[in-house]
Amino acid sequence: MRILVVEDTEDVAEAILAHFQKQGHVCEHAATREDAAHFAGLDPFDLIILDLNLPDGSGLDFLKHLRAEKNMVPVLVLTARMHVDDKIDALDFGADDYLVKPFDLRELEARARAVSRRQYGAADALVEIGNLECNFAARTVRIGGRNVELTRREFILLEAFASGLNRVLDKDDLYSRLYGFTGEAGLNAVEVYVARLRRKLEGADLEIRTLRGLGYQAVKRAR
Repeated sequence: MRILVVEDTEDVAEAILAHFQKQGHVCEHAATREDAAHFAGLDPFDLIILDLNLPDGSGLDFLKHLRAEKNMVPVLVLTARMHVDDKIDALDFGADDYLVKPFDLRELEARARAVSRRQYGAADALVEIGNLECNFAARTVRIGGRNVELTRREFILLEAFASGLNRVLDKDDLYSRLYGFTGEAGLNAVEVYVARLRRKLEGADLEIRTLRGLGYQAVKRAR
């Protein structure tokens, strides 16, 4: 996933970023509402983890702005506010979930996976496409019962394709998922990783199609 972490407390932000990056996700960090708006306007994210108390305004105002712009990226709110009214306000303004500080990073990760899956209509961590099994929680892949070893970036690509079955993903989007805004590899790196993933998924019921001028599309292979 591509995740935007909006958090002004440095040690909290560092812990979140380190945890998700270790799991293979591409993360960007914004410490202010202004920075968050800047990042959100550059490229689509799969998830925004949003603190409510920011030095230059309320995270709720940022959330309201996103929804007013028809940006339906999943938003998981983090806050030290424990009142029920605060939770209701966040959910009413368009938050997908809510976690009160202090929190366990494992719970944060589980909630992040859950809201991201709901965005693409998947109810479980385990996604099955014919004979292909992808466990996003355990980060395992099986084809017809056979284990398939993927690198971190190959798994990022597979997660994007399996979660967005039939959606067209352009090369820029996939590049951002793999490298973020600061990546130094060229766009051709996407082609390299897609080719490697196709080889490793040989025999699977997931087909990754190249749509010239548009990008890539994953579909269930007809049998």
